[in-house]
Amino acid sequence: MKQILQDLSHAELSALVGEMGEKKFRAEQIYLGLMQGKRISELPIPAPMREKLLAVYEDEPVRIREVFRSPDGTEKYLFELADGNLIEGVRMHYQYGNTQCVSTQVGCRMGCKFCASTLGGRIRDLTAGEILSEVLAVNRAEGGTLKDRAVTNLVLMGSGEPFDNYENVVGFLRNVTAEGGIRISARNISLSTCGLVPEMRRFAEEGIPLNLTVSLHATTDEERRRTMPIAARYSIREILDACTLYFEKTGRRYLFEYSLIEDENADMGHAYALASLLKGRPCHVNLIRLNEVKERNLRGTSEETAQAFLKTLTDCGISATLRRSMGSDIGGACGQLRASYLSREE
Repeated sequence: MKQILQDLSHAELSALVGEMGEKKFRAEQIYLGLMQGKRISELPIPAPMREKLLAVYEDEPVRIREVFRSPDGTEKYLFELADGNLIEGVRMHYQYGNTQCVSTQVGCRMGCKFCASTLGGRIRDLTAGEILSEVLAVNRAEGGTLKDRAVTNLVLMGSGEPFDNYENVVGFLRNVTAEGGIRISARNISLSTCGLVPEMRRFAEEGIPLNLTVSLHATTDEERRRTMPIAARYSIREILDACTLYFEKTGRRYLFEYSLIEDENADMGHAYALASLLKGRPCHVNLIRLNEVKERNLRGTSEETAQAFLKTLTDCGISATLRRSMGSDIGGACGQLRASYLSREE
């Protein structure tokens, strides 16, 4: 596999152009072209320069292989990487803009019992440029430009654990927020982690004030270990301490995702326990009705149960919302589309 030109920052691209003996303005041409989602073979540069780049760098690191559209407006993308691996993403439409969910790894090794991304384990990490290319490909395909983007918000909640691919994810965040590019504000980006505490604490020092989201899904360590193997390494207390550090460093409140699983964590006793655990913290809880994965023996709750859980939290003074289910008819949950496609291929 060749290198990924989209890995480079504007400054690094300028340095590369200089090393090639080309004029400085060529760097701007290349950068703007890439940020518009163009392939190297489409860039408005001299043919000899294009050929030099194509000898080293992938022409199209990420291409959209298929698009599935739901009646609710959600779009699910099956992406193919240059090495043939498959990943997926979702674009959801809200009043405040269009949110794209991006993948950071091919597969995942965290082993969470409710997630289809982990079914085949982790194949490999995505580079910073491959993650960025997911966004650039969708923005272009949906008619977006750098001034009028078709993607305004990002959530790093697709396949993979972002902090298990720390360096590449941070590189992606710096490039996707950079001036002159697609420039999505850090405040419009959410990163979801299952709770890798050392990386959470390290990220607090990076100076990227995004929305840090932790997949909690339990109120005790014992219960959390039943569905999330990472809980055997890091306790809820350690996670909360890392969240406190993030708030101190960035001034940004943090969020918790809590998937409501029937007969596991969705009764009113758990609602009161969650409220007690989070009382007084600068946080918000996103409740999720479990999007069931056929390979897993876990069931989601009824709408009535979910609403009762939400009311209990809010009555206890906890900021909380119930996430609207979107794209369930097209395998909206992370990992489902890739898993079903690979299954059909086999």
